[in-house]
Amino acid sequence: MNAHLSPVRSPGAGRQSLVMALLVFSLLPALLQAQGRRKNPASKLYVTDVSGESTIDTGDMVEDMSKRTVYSAEGAVIETRRPEAGADRSKSFSTMVYSNGTGAYYDADTRVEMRRFSQEPFTPNRTDMDVEPSISQTQAFVSRGSVGLCNSRLVAGSSMVYNTGLGSINVRGRKVVIEAQGDFTRVSMLEGESSVRAGALDPGGQTIKPGEQAIIRRGAPGQPNQVIIQPIPPVELPRLDDQVAMACMARRSVYFEVRERTVDGVQTSTSLAAPIEGSSAAGASADGTGQGGTQGSGSTFNRVTAFDASTSTTRAMGANVIREIVPVEIVPVALPVEFTVSTASIRSTPGR
Repeated sequence: MNAHLSPVRSPGAGRQSLVMALLVFSLLPALLQAQGRRKNPASKLYVTDVSGESTIDTGDMVEDMSKRTVYSAEGAVIETRRPEAGADRSKSFSTMVYSNGTGAYYDADTRVEMRRFSQEPFTPNRTDMDVEPSISQTQAFVSRGSVGLCNSRLVAGSSMVYNTGLGSINVRGRKVVIEAQGDFTRVSMLEGESSVRAGALDPGGQTIKPGEQAIIRRGAPGQPNQVIIQPIPPVELPRLDDQVAMACMARRSVYFEVRERTVDGVQTSTSLAAPIEGSSAAGASADGTGQGGTQGSGSTFNRVTAFDASTSTTRAMGANVIREIVPVEIVPVALPVEFTVSTASIRSTPGR
């Protein structure tokens, strides 16, 4: 009797399962390709220097930053810690370059959240490294501390907005320092112009010009925050110039380009790679010819790939082409040779 109680399967059930399997199989490549695009990072930051303790929170982990490392920029939280001794404050900082060509200096006890940083595809074979490579959208929040920015020229359609607890700065100038503390926000323009808004109750905002400084302080309850625009005090200029100079030095040490990489197999994960061997001798120019470029006046430089970008993608079958942003270091071809002239080797000339 029990033998006749086995489940009865309708004839259409097998056909329905087969149709569903075929449908899933046909959609799988498109789904996986979309997944690969989502994981393919849209923007990067490259750490050029770290002194003291600095950390970065990428959402997956919190780790100490170190020189010549690459991270996905969007969503990152960067923090430069406060040194225990006040005298060591000037020795605690970090510098980095974003893939839109912005150099940044983070002073001690600074915390910045990169809430949005997206870029469109890079312009191919670009030759002007002083202009950002593509349209970019930056939304950052400075929780505390001081940030010095040295920017490339923004292309039409780009925006760069830095927010604090008291206001926002629409950065259009090349050199600016943004300082945020609990009771004030201070914006100092050293080159170019920017507009400052003192919170939601200040819809129009005000423009600050080179050599000017905007100080935002919290207003009375229900009243807009107060904004004072004044010339930058001369006593503050050396400190501000130093921060921007460090950001500019970082920006001139690296540029970014987009490269394609073909990946085969079911699943491939690529993390930070070591520097490409021999690239310091060969160099790589912006047009991909492999010839050394020229940077500055009378100085010749090779462009050296520092790291592959950090990517992860999955493909069920066949090959997958990944477009990724990679940093390219700029180093001198011939380093200057320092020598000391001994007084014993100097011959005296009669009559002199």
